[in-house]
Amino acid sequence: MTGRAPAFWAQRGPLARLLLPLSLVFIVLAALRRGLYRLGVLRVERLPVPVIVVGNIAVGGSGKTPVAHWLVERLRTAGRRPGIVSRGYGGRIEGTALVPPDGDPAVYGDEPVLLARLTGCPVAVGADRPAAAHALLAEHPECDLIVCDDGLQHYRLARDVELAVVDEATLGNRWRLPAGPLREGLGRLREVDLVLAHGELSPALQERLPGRAVFPMQLSGQVFRALDGSGREVGAEHFHGRTVHAYAGIGRPERFFAHLRALGLAVVGHAFPDHHRYRPEDLAAEEGSARVMTSKDAVKCAAFAPADCWELPVVADIPPGAAERILETLSHGRQTA
Repeated sequence: MTGRAPAFWAQRGPLARLLLPLSLVFIVLAALRRGLYRLGVLRVERLPVPVIVVGNIAVGGSGKTPVAHWLVERLRTAGRRPGIVSRGYGGRIEGTALVPPDGDPAVYGDEPVLLARLTGCPVAVGADRPAAAHALLAEHPECDLIVCDDGLQHYRLARDVELAVVDEATLGNRWRLPAGPLREGLGRLREVDLVLAHGELSPALQERLPGRAVFPMQLSGQVFRALDGSGREVGAEHFHGRTVHAYAGIGRPERFFAHLRALGLAVVGHAFPDHHRYRPEDLAAEEGSARVMTSKDAVKCAAFAPADCWELPVVADIPPGAAERILETLSHGRQTA
């Protein structure tokens, strides 16, 4: 099993071209749906508190969860009391639910449980984002702002600030689903308030973003934490000279493996689909080998992880100007329609 996107999304080859008619249907239906919201035919629901949406335009991981964590911490520093709303992909919740910090990722979804543990914020999940937000505010009226994780295309929820996280490697052939990986076209990036570039953007893409605020971001982490509940932490040198099996059920497993290799680890990579539901046998490795994984995977594996199993927590490094831009937009209103 792999966590990679379909190989044909990388090029405008025969299979992608064969699917172009379906992409055109997707484009028309998406444009019609958004137009109905803009015209008021479909109702846009505004919450009693401001909403910041963190999303992307492509299928696959771009670093939204660490960005949501970073954003919550910056909002708290500014005196706000945020809550988080998420789709809860990979979970089994019907309707809406609040996520306990010790919640089961198989029930609530891996990313919401991870965010609840990382931030200590109230977190609600549900396919209906406005309903989830109302449930959160009813239970936690002290919250004065909602961060919507991965809700850029959920137009029924009115938003005050839009952040798009862009990893250019996930944009592939720049075609829309199913011929390519894009949920929305590149032009959508010209409408958001802030673009966070996970990795360098090509000059060609930068030219497509005139007037947009673009800030670089990268994920950093060097301290590994044991999954046995002991709280033990070690540096990368703990693994030097050993074979390390790395497990990643995220949008771009290769980025995690490259991170580990940059720390000097000899890595055997095991890539799984995003939101993979791990089983004990997935973590099989030869005796004496260490196992490492992302925090998103660790929340699902801690209950059955074998000895010598570690997670590598990461944080989003983003220039201070990005948070300043967000707070300014909250105070003075959006500059885009």
